[in-house]
Amino acid sequence: MGDPPEWSGDVVIVGAGLSGIGMAARLRRSAPWARFVILEGRARPGGTWDLFRYPGVRSDSDMHTLGYGFRAWTSPQSIASGADILAYIEATAREERLGPHLRTGRRVESASWDSAASRWTVRAAHDGASERFTCRFLVLCAGYYDADRGHAPVFAQQERFGGRIVHPQFWPGDLDVRGCRVAVIGSGATAVTLVPALAARGAQVTMVQRSPGYIASRPSRDRLQGWLERHLSPGRAARLTRAARIAEQIALFQLARRRPALVRRKVREAIVARLGPDYPVDVHFAPRYDPWDQRFCLVPDNDLFDAIRDGHVTVETGRIERFDATGIVMESGAHVEADIIVTATGLSLRPMGGIALDVDGAAVDAARAMVYKGAMLSDVPNHVFVVGYTNASWTLKADLVSHFTARLLNFMRRRGYATAVAVRDPSVGERALLELDAGYVERARHLLPSQGERAPWRLFQNVLRDTPMFRLRPLKDGVLRFSRNGRESWR
Repeated sequence: MGDPPEWSGDVVIVGAGLSGIGMAARLRRSAPWARFVILEGRARPGGTWDLFRYPGVRSDSDMHTLGYGFRAWTSPQSIASGADILAYIEATAREERLGPHLRTGRRVESASWDSAASRWTVRAAHDGASERFTCRFLVLCAGYYDADRGHAPVFAQQERFGGRIVHPQFWPGDLDVRGCRVAVIGSGATAVTLVPALAARGAQVTMVQRSPGYIASRPSRDRLQGWLERHLSPGRAARLTRAARIAEQIALFQLARRRPALVRRKVREAIVARLGPDYPVDVHFAPRYDPWDQRFCLVPDNDLFDAIRDGHVTVETGRIERFDATGIVMESGAHVEADIIVTATGLSLRPMGGIALDVDGAAVDAARAMVYKGAMLSDVPNHVFVVGYTNASWTLKADLVSHFTARLLNFMRRRGYATAVAVRDPSVGERALLELDAGYVERARHLLPSQGERAPWRLFQNVLRDTPMFRLRPLKDGVLRFSRNGRESWR
């Protein structure tokens, strides 16, 4: 017999970001009997919002829907700073009394399923040693991107640049941009957040983009919430605002897919109204693809467009030929002068949080699996993983998965089942799990599992359509198979 595990219980949750803390809170509320532990690789909870420290870091959707369904976001700031989101996660952990369950500084490296024991053995690195945790059910809330490595393409003659090159994922705390010329390479959510924030700190900024993306402004303070709070309690006003914003997200996405030309025109009109008729909007802000083929970027209170209008930001659209000592040479021949270059070139995806999974010694290849209900890999017992929506707020999907997990655990305990596994149906055709054309998705397409062409193997990316599948439909659906092992029962 080996040494006893560091901890043994019902559920191991990997990750203490928005998803992990939300999952733990749901277990405390809906499956209070479950013994669980949260393993977090960083020194504190917060996940993405503890990692990203670049100037201006904020939510890229409204906090009424990015926040938890069980804990209303009542701040008047609907578009929140990274610091405010981190404080919200930490406050939730305190209010839900999750401190005794949280083990920080534990980087999970592997998880092995033993069918004979109906248990997972999870191994985590901590202070140079390996710790072992055992559980009946594994919940992966480690996100889908690599926290240790951003996408950082090497540009021709990059070594010639005489200034500083920075990736936003690893923003140096000592970087002072005041009075500097800063070139930000990219046009995604990070770039459109950074550019006006750097300008506000006194930099002259050039946003260098290969091609334009869709960018829309919305108020940072929700007018509907303000009106409702004059008539209702703050909590009720926040809940009604959340419902309205969920409906709005669904309606706008459906409109974009059904009438893309209309949405394209309305987005263009809004930008022209802010920048004026003489600005080359069709050069810098007219994407070649339809709305929501890639994720829409959100800017609060027109901050990006106002920085352009006021002369603090310029945009250069085209391909980069090379770097030189003083900046960036474009294929067009244009030269972007820079003291600092920020490579806001995207994320590197890391499915399953980079954790090595195996079932009875056979390695799990996520790319060969199909995903059940957007939350379970086919033929892998007793687990869920959380990946949020790509066309709406992340947490809407995470909340659904947490409800499903608590419901499943209660069902298994009540019926005496030791295992639950989604058995793949070979008659179900495949489709992409993440139906976006974004570069970070395309680069990792070969690593990602598929989803199916029909439910329950297909996720509809619509919280109203997905909610019945997670919360109402029978768990015994002919796909999710249950079994007893005749040994240990749930407490």
